[in-house]
Amino acid sequence: MKFQLHAQLEADTFVVGDLPLCRLLLMNDARFPWVILVPRRLDVSEVYDLHMQEQQMLWQESALVAEKLMQLTKADKMNLAALGNVVPQLHVHHVARFKTDAVWPKPIWGQGTAEPYSESDKQLMLRNLSEMFRGFLISGQSLNV
Repeated sequence: MKFQLHAQLEADTFVVGDLPLCRLLLMNDARFPWVILVPRRLDVSEVYDLHMQEQQMLWQESALVAEKLMQLTKADKMNLAALGNVVPQLHVHHVARFKTDAVWPKPIWGQGTAEPYSESDKQLMLRNLSEMFRGFLISGQSLNV
């Protein structure tokens, strides 16, 4: 069976590309620079469902994503979370937070309403992310942005 992204993630995000283990997604909420890693494995809802080598790769990719997103945004704090209460497919949120954002220092979940990216801002963010991850992505936006 082929990897398939959960319908909710597909509806709420844009694909940036694929890292060796994970699909890298941009959350469609312009209030926060917010990307999500989803291991391209079937029926995985918890980190411990991955093989040990894949667990290590997930955290390596997560550290890379956090570092690159911090470099891109110059955020005050990087928030990481793997909640899974709404979307059972294992996914790790990486949210760049600023002391000036509307909900600081509270968690972003359940705070306000998502503000979708304009088409131009979406394209700019996807281009910036693709450039930041050039050399790391094995497929995706970096090939056609």
